[in-house]
Amino acid sequence: MPDLHGIVYAYHSHPALGELVTQRTGASLPFCSRYRLIDFALSSMANAGVRDVGVIMQRDYQSLLDHLGSGKDWDLSQLSGGLSLLPPFGMHDSDLGEYKGCMEALSSVRSYIRNIKQNHVVLFRGDLAVNIDLKEVFDAHLTSGCEITAICTEKSFCNSGTRIRFVPDTPITSKRMLFPGSDHRKALSSLEVYIIRKPLLLELIDWCRANGKFHFHRDALAHYLKCGGKIGLYIHKGYTAHICSVSDYFNANMDMLKYSCRRDLFPDDNPVYTRGRSSVSTYYGENASATNSLVADGCYIEGELMNCVLFRGVRVKKGAKLKNCVIMQDTVIGENTELSYVISDKYVVFSDNLVLSGSNALPITVPKGKTV
Repeated sequence: MPDLHGIVYAYHSHPALGELVTQRTGASLPFCSRYRLIDFALSSMANAGVRDVGVIMQRDYQSLLDHLGSGKDWDLSQLSGGLSLLPPFGMHDSDLGEYKGCMEALSSVRSYIRNIKQNHVVLFRGDLAVNIDLKEVFDAHLTSGCEITAICTEKSFCNSGTRIRFVPDTPITSKRMLFPGSDHRKALSSLEVYIIRKPLLLELIDWCRANGKFHFHRDALAHYLKCGGKIGLYIHKGYTAHICSVSDYFNANMDMLKYSCRRDLFPDDNPVYTRGRSSVSTYYGENASATNSLVADGCYIEGELMNCVLFRGVRVKKGAKLKNCVIMQDTVIGENTELSYVISDKYVVFSDNLVLSGSNALPITVPKGKTV
């Protein structure tokens, strides 16, 4: 087991996700027929041998609690350590509003961080669809001698305010940060996944608390670099998706219909684990068809599917036609209904003879439990 402790940020939901996060946090968004976004952070840690993980929560976390359970699906159900669910307002002087940034969230669990046994901490966003070989990253981190290693990608992200200048010499070396307004043409996007020495993390938490600072990359890292610190850089070459809008969510699910993206995100040697659930096989009626679609177990298909992602328990009745849709668990599609570019949350009922069409740039989102 590596000398590494995991902390997952699961407290934040981007406002641009709209109705998809009215009853859940971004980390518990369903993804690719059977997963939740937090599965990628936990699986990356589990595959690297990390057996102690803390999940920082704040609001709308009931679905997250239901999904995580004891953590046994990620080998985190331990007699000592394992999965720790960290509720909000852990400090007596915590602000009762939403966390203003990662450092305020970390400050609220400072006593937890102080008591962890490992000497290094990996900070991981819970709303990333990414499969990182953390063992390789941690080995590179130790070899570099840097106190902080940032994991980056060449892909542009929606929160591209976090940029790092890239000098192509070695996979991991000293870098300096670039902030909004800098020349981004030779910069990488940070995944906001960092490995950091525990004593330094505690120092940065204390400095941010004392100076009214709330953000990790904008405040804590800037202060560390100003004091002469060096940051190691690891470039992740695989598939990455940061889900911070409805369009991001839709496009990431559509990416999973491409074999190359699916193989990149779900490699055989670095599996992604999720909550175990037994379901019967999907039933396909005599006139049913499914073209380039991902369909989970437990579905009942009597209509036509094209370029769709269906979660467990979805029923598509006779004559229904679905194209470019993401349909979550236990949704019912009425007879002769046509849906195109639609994201349906769980337990939605679509009436018979309905036509509903969005676009790739603006897919239609139907909230959880609605009847249309």
